Amino acid sequence: MAPPSVSLSLKRRELLIGCGVLVVMSDAALALPSAPRRLSLRNQHTGESFDGPYRDASGPLPDAMTDLAQVLRDHHANKVGPLDVGTLDFLADIMDVVGQPKATILSAFRTPETNAKLAAKSLGVAEHSQHLLGRALDVTFPARLPDAHRSALDLKRGGVGWYPRSHFLHIDTGPVRSWEMFGQGLEGLFASGVRGRPRTVAQRQALHRALARRQLLLGRR
Repeated sequence: MAPPSVSLSLKRRELLIGCGVLVVMSDAALALPSAPRRLSLRNQHTGESFDGPYRDASGPLPDAMTDLAQVLRDHHANKVGPLDVGTLDFLADIMDVVGQPKATILSAFRTPETNAKLAAKSLGVAEHSQHLLGRALDVTFPARLPDAHRSALDLKRGGVGWYPRSHFLHIDTGPVRSWEMFGQGLEGLFASGVRGRPRTVAQRQALHRALARRQLLLGRR
């Protein structure tokens, strides 16, 4: 039997199951300190917000999980997806480090259909995105976004994507990796003499595949 510090009570498990949201609790999330945690989030696209505690000493709060799943849903399809508590903890820790009390959510859960549409239009959307699993957030803050980027890298909690021109940060609880979109580190992916963003969808997809291959090779070193 797992010790109480790394397991949810049976009552809390039953309440979470009854809330109608698939709540994912990774080993890392279970092992984190069980002190009450809070978040203040606003969805940029819908204007919906969440402000309050989302977990306490017994684990995730069922009512908070229901509210958060609604705020973080795929607004394009109006569908609620799974909710990874580890990703919420990742965001809360970044906010604590940089002293930002509120975050604006640009993207959270995505259905396969929404992800495919976005991938066809944007270089920065992965075909097998962690957004599909409810394990990723694209966020921005009123201030100290570059500091938040560095803090996310230091935490080594998962994927960290930096989009300085679009002024947002991607975080996820997938494999530890990092990338920067249209900033430093992408020069080698452009052909000699080519400058700026590729103009066509095909060019953007080709560049995305090249970036993914390079990141995979770097991860094997």
